[in-house]
Amino acid sequence: IFFFMFNSSNCGTEKPPFGFIGENEFNNSQVFLKTIHIRLHQRNRRKSLTTIQGLGEIFDFEKITKYLKKEFCCNGCVVEDKELGTIIQLQGDQRENSKIFLVKEKIVNKKIIKIHGV
Repeated sequence: IFFFMFNSSNCGTEKPPFGFIGENEFNNSQVFLKTIHIRLHQRNRRKSLTTIQGLGEIFDFEKITKYLKKEFCCNGCVVEDKELGTIIQLQGDQRENSKIFLVKEKIVNKKIIKIHGV
């Protein structure tokens, strides 16, 4: 499953579709490492919401969300915010599942993921 957005500048490259954030695979220069925040928000007594914030804009968030929804058997959506950027929202406590997915698919390095919440 590829979550990488098609870009004419990356046609014909032999590298994987996504690597660690911090590696610019197209010109081999370092990019500022930013932290990926995974938070749990309590909606009411029994319902909660998991948010994933800080992923780079090079990813196709719709495809990632679609895969996460199927994998974790939950609902979710992509929210655009002016200040915070693109945020993935998932129903339920999916913090550990999200972290495992991001590391397993080599989207981000485990060191830059910060888990918040209860």
